[in-house]
Amino acid sequence: MDDDVGVMSRDELAAEVLRLRAAIREHRDSTSHDLCWYHPRLWSMLPEASTTEVAVPPWPQFMRGCVAYRESLDRELPDAPVADEEYRP
Repeated sequence: MDDDVGVMSRDELAAEVLRLRAAIREHRDSTSHDLCWYHPRLWSMLPEASTTEVAVPPWPQFMRGCVAYRESLDRELPDAPVADEEYRP
């Protein structure tokens, strides 16, 4: 799966590290409603195509997961600023 890494030149490896770091930073720095999204652009940075189909839970289970995630932010980042804005697609 990662055989390409073994044949990359130093310059190619450095470019790959910079590309992946930029993607990780973009994801890390997402905030507000952007935290809750499906991220195929990030996953597409891997050399292999994903063959896994996304399984979506039914609404009640999905919403419980959203609530649990938001509660974890309250515990782990209690002093985080609040982005009091409605989602607008």
